[in-house]
Amino acid sequence: MRRILGLALAAATLAGVSAVGAVSAGAASSPNVSRDDCTAAGGQIVARPYAGEVCALPDGTTQPIT
Repeated sequence: MRRILGLALAAATLAGVSAVGAVSAGAASSPNVSRDDCTAAGGQIVARPYAGEVCALPDGTTQPIT
């Protein structure tokens, strides 16, 4: 019984790590947004010195502006 529970826990942990990796990969490859798309999504344009502008979205993420 312990072996089955151990295998189930290991599988669940591996699935969790895979999900986190997929989310991170999706965030890293997210496309740039335009100023209009940013404001339409409820975001704010934030100017960063020497780094250009980004869109700060309500969920706390930021995306570069094209």
